[in-house]
Amino acid sequence: MTQIADIRFTAVDLDAIAETEGLVAIFVNAEGKLDAGARKVNTLTRKAVARLADSDRFAKAKDGDVQRLNYPNGLAADAVLVVKSPKRPDQATARRAGAQLAKAQGDNPLLIVAGTLPRSEEVAMGLALRGYNFDDHKSEAGRDAAAATFMVSKPAETQAAAADGFAIAEGVFFTRDLTNEPANVLTTVEFANRLDELSALGLEVEILEEDKLEELGMASLLCVGQGSDSPSKVVVMQWNGGGKEAPFALVGKGVVFDTGGISLKPAAGMEDMTMDMGGAGVVAGVMKSLALRKAKANVVGLVGLVENMPSGNATRPGDVVTAMSGTTIEVINTDAEGRLVLADVLWYAQDRFKPRGMINLATLTGAIIIGLGHENAGVFSNSDDLSGAFLKAAETEGEGAWRMPMGPGYDKLIKSNIADIKNTGGRPAGSITAAQFLGRFVKDDMPWCHLDIAGVASVKAETAFAPRGATGWGVMALNRLISDRYEG
Repeated sequence: MTQIADIRFTAVDLDAIAETEGLVAIFVNAEGKLDAGARKVNTLTRKAVARLADSDRFAKAKDGDVQRLNYPNGLAADAVLVVKSPKRPDQATARRAGAQLAKAQGDNPLLIVAGTLPRSEEVAMGLALRGYNFDDHKSEAGRDAAAATFMVSKPAETQAAAADGFAIAEGVFFTRDLTNEPANVLTTVEFANRLDELSALGLEVEILEEDKLEELGMASLLCVGQGSDSPSKVVVMQWNGGGKEAPFALVGKGVVFDTGGISLKPAAGMEDMTMDMGGAGVVAGVMKSLALRKAKANVVGLVGLVENMPSGNATRPGDVVTAMSGTTIEVINTDAEGRLVLADVLWYAQDRFKPRGMINLATLTGAIIIGLGHENAGVFSNSDDLSGAFLKAAETEGEGAWRMPMGPGYDKLIKSNIADIKNTGGRPAGSITAAQFLGRFVKDDMPWCHLDIAGVASVKAETAFAPRGATGWGVMALNRLISDRYEG
């Protein structure tokens, strides 16, 4: 599994800068004012920093941008990285600066002369997040992220302030690793095993096998995986860090590979369906972060792990199955499988744990990408309070999310002639009818959000904090929601 970079904090020692090898980073504000560290580097480089600060390219740079001075005279370092930053950067700017430093760092050791810069721990968070590199299946795999050292005025305090951020970054990395893994590696068995290993962090992990799922009546979930040789599973992860209050529940779709089943997908792009377990990956990442930072909240994470394959045993279009709730479902399209998985896991979460609220995540519909692109996840909810709190948390963490409509008028699109409900209403309002379907498995008094993350879980171009591929979207926002709303 990918590890975050070795990031350390040490006391300011300006005399040590000249002999530091690798890269040295300093901070300069828009007016060109230099702090003590920047002044020291400016002196050693015969005012090269001041000349850069007076240049047009520095003036045109945005806060958080990094400018490079190569082969500086007077320093052992290969380059000086000059970060444009306000005197008191906000969280977004500090993290952006860290991410830009990570991109500029490459394989080089990095000394960051932060001094008294506020939010140095957020710079470290951005550095950690953008330092991710998934190379497990390359012949030259195993490269550790380059180390970084922050020179700060209060190293012990900054280290303590950064600890929670690093715990969250580890959860993000766990999500990215799971989402990036190929399906021949991350089978349902391997996925469950990796989640079981989280018990070492203090999580209570329980794996429900197919015989137990049959006993519980999860025919909706089981019908998705019955065409595969990989056994379907439900994994329950409990973090009991709060008092005696009911837990908050997170539910994730974990389709480790989605061929579409009998309603087979086109060949072009099918390789991307290794990421169709992205919702389960986010739930796993959040649970790991909560355990690492010893969150003072009760949270339960449940994921349904299946593989959707065509075979002589596969579910057919037109089949009718009975969900755990007793609702009968006509399977119109076997490629609308994620909602069949979630229907049973949502019901089980409510039936067993009686949670105070519930959020599910799923790479559920291509329609949400048509509506929102790759900038925002779709948020569907029966609760203005819970959805509002989540949207605020997502905005704080810089993770795009947009609330979408729901309403009884859409129910007619998923009305079945032979069963209680059908699993797709066709192309019109495709992401909304999927949410309406899930809403049928949410009890009337249960605050609930459905997050359709099909457009944000894995992307074709790098983002501010991740290279191309899995983003880990949602781990930070959900951690923030739990921290702000459910920790005493």
